[in-house]
Formats: sequence, structure tokens, C-alpha cells
Amino acid sequence: MIRAYKFLMRPTVGQQVALGEMLRDHCSLYNGALQERRDAYRHVSKTNVKYGQQSAQLKEIRAFDPERQGRWSFSSQQATLRRLDKAFAAFFRRVKAGQTPGYPRFRGQNWFDTVDFPKDGDGCRWDATPHDPVTRVRFQGIGHVKVNQHRPVIGKVKTVSVKREGRKWCVVLTAEREQPEPLPLTGSVVGIDMGIAWFLTTSNGEHVVNPRHARAAASKLETAQKALSRFPRRKVKNRTANHQRAVEKVAGLHAKVRRQRLDHAHKTALGLVREHDLIAHEDLKIRNMSKAPAPKPDPEQQGSFLPNGAAAKAGLNRSISDAGWGVFLAILTSKAESAGREVIAVDPRNTSRQCPECGHAAKENRPTQEKFHCVSCGHSAHADVAGALNVLRAGLVRREAAPA
Repeated sequence: MIRAYKFLMRPTVGQQVALGEMLRDHCSLYNGALQERRDAYRHVSKTNVKYGQQSAQLKEIRAFDPERQGRWSFSSQQATLRRLDKAFAAFFRRVKAGQTPGYPRFRGQNWFDTVDFPKDGDGCRWDATPHDPVTRVRFQGIGHVKVNQHRPVIGKVKTVSVKREGRKWCVVLTAEREQPEPLPLTGSVVGIDMGIAWFLTTSNGEHVVNPRHARAAASKLETAQKALSRFPRRKVKNRTANHQRAVEKVAGLHAKVRRQRLDHAHKTALGLVREHDLIAHEDLKIRNMSKAPAPKPDPEQQGSFLPNGAAAKAGLNRSISDAGWGVFLAILTSKAESAGREVIAVDPRNTSRQCPECGHAAKENRPTQEKFHCVSCGHSAHADVAGALNVLRAGLVRREAAPA
């Protein structure tokens, strides 16, 4: 089992400068490799340059520029080239699938914030001073950096990454560990219905409040973004101190919302995992649900469009993004795996329209957002509770039908 750990680093002023230079030089390597691929395809008979060819050039690049490229770990530079290779692989996959391709783009220094080390001990060393009471991680070209390790790392460290978040620096580890002992069985099963009015509703009738962190911070974000908009667009090295503070203010507010959303998702998922042996949820296609509606051309007037409800859909899309369903479900699955619990995703079709008593499915069964009233048998309930019961029933059926 592979688990990730993220810790805040406490670098000195000199180490912060060196970390910034490491990101800058890896960003330069990424952009140079991307430029080589673009030029080869455009000017050399549509030739596709592969990772192996670019990796083989690293020795010459490091010897030609020892001050900027030769001082960093060879394996971390290979990881940066693999990162570009994965971007191209995803681009070609989307082209074949008929999706919006999204050609790989050049990265500015503010948009390149991570350097990966594929193996602990190759260019980096986690807990490089085990006899020191202060945990430190060592990076080639930077030295021993203090780490605020708030929890123990269980298992063998496999990879190490450096990540910049605003003015903060973090180290991200992946460690391989054995499957932990499962939690004691509770004999309880539950279905959950994700929503906007309530974050989720269980088949037991319990509601979890939707905190709406982004909406709560909307007024502060609006003020900060207005202050930022007063500055003209500048290059990074031409920014004034006031401009930089305005940028950091907006970034800090977004980071706070992200941390609040993660905290809520972790606590909610942990409560479900501790109380239930099986958790069934809807297999939501969140990306499709949050798509903007397609424009409707007016057939009677060329160049004009009919109303398509884009404004109302934009508000719903913001609420879906603010709820963070995808993050929550990923955390729930991870915690359930560690605890030996079972999580089942079921088809969400008609779960909110089907009667949990008689099975009749009709649009009229849900006259309002909260009320469910079956037009066939007369059963009445909270709409989200009825949906959660249908999700649980579908999850139990799927578990029984699964091959042993």
C-alpha cells in the first residue's frame, strides 16, 4: 500500500533562495525540452521526439551549463522530462478520443512549483540526520532543510517531492507500507446521497451540513481581487511590492478555502469509515455535471443566440465546485482501504426519483427539492433520504452480484 505524507519545511533564507533557483532551472529544462519537441515536429518532417532521446542529452546539457543545470540531481531532471512526456501522452490520448486536446504549454516560473525525486537517496535523503531531534531532509545543491513533521511516516519512503505554495515550502513523501489491521466490524451499512443543500445525507436520515467555504469567503475574495485588478499586468520581475502583496493576498484566501474544504472532507470521511462496514455512494460524473450549457443559435437572426440558462447553471457549477465532491470521495476511498471497509459506487440514474418502498420511478415523485412523495404508493419522505436508501439498496445488490 502506498500512502502520501505532506510536511511543511522551515528553510533558511539562503535555502529558500536555492529552492527557488532549483524550481527556476527545472522550469527552464521543461520549457527547453518542450521547445525541442515543437521545433522537431514543425521543421523536421513532423518528427516526434521521445523521452529517451531527451534524457540522453542531459549529460551534455549539464556539462554545457554546470552553474544552472549541473548542480542539481540528475534523477530529478529526468523526472521533469518524464513529466513533459506524460503531458504529451495525455495530449495524444485526448486527440485519439476526440476530446479537446490541450497542447502542452510553456511554464512560467509561477506555474512551475514542484520538483520530483524518483527515489529516496538519489539526490535527496529523507530524515538525513536520524540522531537529531529535529527532522531534516537533504537535497542536492541545497543542504539539510528542517521539516515540521507533525506525524510519523510509516513504511519505506519511495519518492520525495518539493512543492512551493505561495511563500511556503512543503515536502511530499510517498511511502510503501503493509496493509494495516482493519477496524473492528460494526455490522452497519449505509448509503449516502451527495447534494448542494446538504453536503450529504445518509440512509439513516442523518444530514451533514454543507459548509460552503468559498461562498463564506466570497466577499473577502471579491475585495482582494478588486485590489489586484487595479494593477496593470506585469512580468514577474517587474512587479512592485504592492502588486506582489495583492497577488499573495488572493492566493492566501484561495489556499485557506482549499484547506478548509480538505479538513471538512477528512473529518466527514473518517466518521463514516469508523461507523460503517460498507458505504455506497453515487458514481457521479462531476466534470459532466459542471459543464457550461451549449449556446443556442437563433435560427431567425444570424449571430444572435437564444437564452440557454447559462447564468443559473453558472451558479450551480460554483456550488458543485465549492462542495468538493470529488475530493471527498477520493479521501473516503483511501480511508476505507486503510480501515478494511468497503466502498461501492453505483449508477446514479433515477436514485432521486425512485420510491424506496415500491420501486416506482417517475419525475413526479419529487415535487420539490426536499420533498419526496410517491404517486404510486403514497410513500412520503425527505428526498435526500429516499435517494440515499436507493443508493444503499443498489450497493447491496452490486455487492451480492460481484464474483467471489
